[in-house]
Amino acid sequence: MAGWVKKPPDVRRNELLDSAQDLFFSKGYEATTVADIMEQAGVSKGGFYHHFTSKDDLLEALVERMAARALARLQPILEEKGLDAVACMNAVLSRSRQLKAEDAPVIRATFDIVFRPENVALYHRLNRAVNRVMMPLFVDIITRGKMEGRFRIDDPTTTAEIIVQLGASTYNAVARAIEAIGTPQADEAAAALDERLRQHGLAIDRILGLPDGTLVYSEPGFAKAVLNVPAGRKR
Repeated sequence: MAGWVKKPPDVRRNELLDSAQDLFFSKGYEATTVADIMEQAGVSKGGFYHHFTSKDDLLEALVERMAARALARLQPILEEKGLDAVACMNAVLSRSRQLKAEDAPVIRATFDIVFRPENVALYHRLNRAVNRVMMPLFVDIITRGKMEGRFRIDDPTTTAEIIVQLGASTYNAVARAIEAIGTPQADEAAAALDERLRQHGLAIDRILGLPDGTLVYSEPGFAKAVLNVPAGRKR
């Protein structure tokens, strides 16, 4: 088709991802069509399907790219001197919370897509994509902790897999918090999610053989910050 400019495959792929991200967050995921993405990116139908099989496939790649960029911002923590495995894990968790708060609009827009009941399969697909990216980071830290004698575990890879899979257990609490936004139950649902995340952190402590409260997995008010929850309306 006349008018299409030939570009390297990785450039084209990123242009499609950039266009999709703009459209998903401006028009909404459901309202955005593959044709919309093709038009904004200046890519032919064949060009789109060379990289992605569907809109869901593109969203998975977009989320995976976001996770990879977050990982690149976390990786330097592993190289900081003077940090044992526990301090390193807490530094990674703290930085992760900061990044999520900074990226709250993007995270909220993504959650609005994947936490719809009809998109539960897509949620699990995206969760697996993020876990694939983040696994090596946690394997490195847990391996270090085992060598230092701080983490009482057998196999670092299996332990890391169990820990990252715990993230899926927060699905119902996150879904309830999103559903409650703008209602009198919003504050209560956000607080329940914060408590769920606190319990998540305790579970990780126990998996690693650490005293309760060693790892700071979340903080009060974190759910409201990430989900951009306004104050609940009075009855």
